[in-house]
Amino acid sequence: MTMTLLSLLGLAVGLVAGTLHFLTLRRVTALYLGGGSPARAIALQLARLALLTAVLAGLAWLGAAPLLAGALGVVAARHLVLRRGKEA
Repeated sequence: MTMTLLSLLGLAVGLVAGTLHFLTLRRVTALYLGGGSPARAIALQLARLALLTAVLAGLAWLGAAPLLAGALGVVAARHLVLRRGKEA
């Protein structure tokens, strides 16, 4: 695969992983503030951090360009999720 294709793949993977990461943050916050199980909140928090770490580590194996594109996807996902939250 060319570096351009790997970078586009990194962007797409980062966008998906970032969207999942920031959407589950809402659930973690609800568990902490809504009187949910602290153990469940901590487990979900650790799972979302581990998943994002694994995705970015996998992209790092592909090279710097896919990793940077993936990080850009995560930042873009954050923007999209926050914008969606303000509209709701």
